[in-house]
Amino acid sequence: QVQLVESGGGLVQPGGSLRLSCAASGSIFGIKAMGWYRQAPGKERELVATITRVGSTKIADSVKGRFTISRDNAKNTAYLRMQMNSLKPENTAVYFCNVITVINYWGKGTLVTVSS
Repeated sequence: QVQLVESGGGLVQPGGSLRLSCAASGSIFGIKAMGWYRQAPGKERELVATITRVGSTKIADSVKGRFTISRDNAKNTAYLRMQMNSLKPENTAVYFCNVITVINYWGKGTLVTVSS
């Protein structure tokens, strides 16, 4: 079992920055990959960025050059972070942390609103 706690969402003006964090605890040794997905109102959930156990990353074309993903481990917790710069109104969505072991785990989501 893996427990996920997301943080860092909020309201930001266009052009601003936010940093999302996801703390994964429990059976973290079985983690194969971690990532962020988002779902905007009326749209399907889509991949934003992922990072594998060995550090390989995949970034959606729509955010490439503006968003970066990273992970690090503490004692019994794996931390997934995403730095989001130059935010645009179309980046408004609920952002979900995803962890893949032999099971696919999802966080509850954190709302990011980009608006003036």
